[in-house]
Amino acid sequence: MVYFNCDYTEGCHPKILERLSETNMLQTAGYGEDEICASARAKIRAACGREDVDVHFLVGGTQANATVIAAALRPHQGALCAATGHINVHETGAVEATGHKALPLPATADGKICAAQVEAAYEAHVNDASFEHMVQPKLVYISQPTENGGLYSKAELTALHTVCARCGLYLFVDGARLGYGLAAPENDVSLGDLCALADVFYIGGTKVGALFGEAVVIVNPELKVDFRYHIKQRGGMLAKGRLLGIQFDVLFTDGLYFAISRKAVAQARRIADACRAAGCTFFAESPTNQQFPIFPDKALEKLAGKYVWSHWARVDATHSAIRLCTSWATTDENVDALCADIADALR
Repeated sequence: MVYFNCDYTEGCHPKILERLSETNMLQTAGYGEDEICASARAKIRAACGREDVDVHFLVGGTQANATVIAAALRPHQGALCAATGHINVHETGAVEATGHKALPLPATADGKICAAQVEAAYEAHVNDASFEHMVQPKLVYISQPTENGGLYSKAELTALHTVCARCGLYLFVDGARLGYGLAAPENDVSLGDLCALADVFYIGGTKVGALFGEAVVIVNPELKVDFRYHIKQRGGMLAKGRLLGIQFDVLFTDGLYFAISRKAVAQARRIADACRAAGCTFFAESPTNQQFPIFPDKALEKLAGKYVWSHWARVDATHSAIRLCTSWATTDENVDALCADIADALR
C-alpha cells in the first residue's frame, strides 16, 4: 500500500537521522537548555528576522495548541476558531480539557475565517446584557494552511491582526504544516510577516521533515512570561530537550526546511493536475501539499487496493471528496504511479 492519507507516515529527513546518531552519546544540559537548542533558536530567529522573539520546542501540535492557549487565557476566556479548525474537531477536546472553550465560527470551503466574523463575535459578546454569564472571547486561533488546505493572504492576516488589536484579542497561528504554506507559489506571507501580525505561532516539524516537534514562536511580551512553567505543567518539557533542538537545527540549516516543503508542494500539484485532467472537481481549492479531489465511489474502489487516503466528505450519493497528502519524502515513482492509476480509474 502507498499512503497518501497524511504527511507524517515516514520518519525523518536523513540529515536529521544522521545528526541524531552523531549526537547520541553527547552529554548536554537537559530540558532544552543545551547549546544545540540555543543554536536552533538562533537560526529560527534569523529566519524570522527578529531577535526579540522567544522560541520553545514542544513535541507535537496538539500539545503546542493546548499549552499556548492555556497559557494565554484566564479561566473564563475562550478561543474563537473556524468550525473546521483543528482545536475544534481533531484534538479530542484538548483545549477544552484545559478549561478553555473553543468558540467556533462558520468557515469558508477552504477552512478560513475573516476579520469581520471575529469583530462581530466580539461585539456580540460585549454588547450582550448577560456577557458576564458567557465565555469571553480572548484569542483567535487559525491554521496556516487550514485543515482544508486554504492559505491566508497577507491582507487577510493584516485584517485579522487589526481587529484583534482593536478588540484586545490575541492572534495565534497553528503552523503544523507551515512549511508547505510558505512554499506554495500563491503564498505572500513570510515568517517575518507572521512575527509582525501574530502574537504567537508555531513552526511545524512533525509534518515537515522532523521525527517529531514543533517550534513555538512567541512575539507578544505578555505571552512570554512564565511560558516554561506552562510547558512543564502540561507535560511538555522534554528532559532530553536536545532531541528537539537537533531536528530544528538541521531543518533551519542551509534552507532545508523550505527546500523540502517546496518539493512536497510540487508533488501535490502534479497529483492535482492529474485529477483535473481525468475530470475531477475539488471539494476545496488548495495550493499546498493537501489536495481534495472529488471521485466517483466506483473509481475509489479501483484505487483502494493500492493506495490509502483520508475520506473527507460525502458529496452526493455516488461521489466522495478525499484528501491526498504529499510530504517531504513523497517519491516521483509513487506520484507517477498514482497519476497513471487516477487516469485509468476515471477512464
